[in-house]
Amino acid sequence: MSLFELVGSAFLALSLAFTGVWLMQLRTGNAGEVDAVWAWTLGLLGPWFAWHSTAEPVVRVMIAVMPLVWGLRLGTFLWARNHGKPEDGRYAQLRQEWGDQAQFKMWRFFQVQVVFSMIIGLGLLVASRRETPVPQPLVLLSAAIWIISILGEALADAQLAAFKRNPANKGRVCRQGLWGWSRHPNYFFECLHWVAYVPLAWGADGFWLALLPPAVMAFLLLKLSGIPATEAQAARTRPDYADYIRTVSPLIPWPPKRGA
Repeated sequence: MSLFELVGSAFLALSLAFTGVWLMQLRTGNAGEVDAVWAWTLGLLGPWFAWHSTAEPVVRVMIAVMPLVWGLRLGTFLWARNHGKPEDGRYAQLRQEWGDQAQFKMWRFFQVQVVFSMIIGLGLLVASRRETPVPQPLVLLSAAIWIISILGEALADAQLAAFKRNPANKGRVCRQGLWGWSRHPNYFFECLHWVAYVPLAWGADGFWLALLPPAVMAFLLLKLSGIPATEAQAARTRPDYADYIRTVSPLIPWPPKRGA
C-alpha cells in the first residue's frame, strides 16, 4: 500500500466514524460521546500503521500496542463518564452560541477533530515507515515514557472520579493527589504520551514530523478545546476556582504556590 493510500484510507475511516457519532448525537443530544470515539479511533491508527509498517518487529509491536492500549483505556473511561449523562458543559455552551446552525457547525467541528487526529498520528506514521533499526536505549526510553504517561493519566482520572463520588465535594474544586499540583494532570500525561513515539522516529526520514503530535496536543489542550473551555465552565460553577487558578500550575505538575 502506498503512503497516499495508507493515510487516505485512515482519514476516510476517521471521517466516517466521526460522522457516525455526529448522527448519534442528533438522537441523544449528547455530543460529549465524541470524546470516547476520538480516543478509540486515534488509538486504532497505531495497529493500522503497524500492519503496513516497514520497521523492525519490535517497533511494529510498540506502534501497534502502545496507542491501542492508551486509546482503549481513555476511550472506555470517557464513554462511561459521558454516555447517558447530561451533555458536557463545553458542548452545551457551543450549542447555545451556534444557535440555529448548531448541528451543521457541530458536524464541522467533529471533522476538524479528524484533521487534528491525523496530525497527532504523525509520530506513529513516521516511526512505522523507517527502514533502519532503533537503538535499544531509545526503545527503552520510549517504553518508559509510555508507561509513565499511561499510569499518570489513569491515576489522575481515578483521583478525580473518587473525589466526585463523594457528595460532600459537590461544587468544590479537587485538590487531591496530582490535582493539587496541576489543574489538569490528565492533560499533562496525555501530552506526554505522544512524546513516547519521538524516540522510535529518531533518525527516520521526516523525523521532525514526529515532534508535531505532542506540540499540537499541547496547543489543543492549552489554547483551544481543553483548558479554556473546561476552566470557563468551572469558573461559572465553582466560586473557589479563581483561587485554584492563582495557586496551582495549569498543566505541568508543580508544587502549589504558598497560600494554597
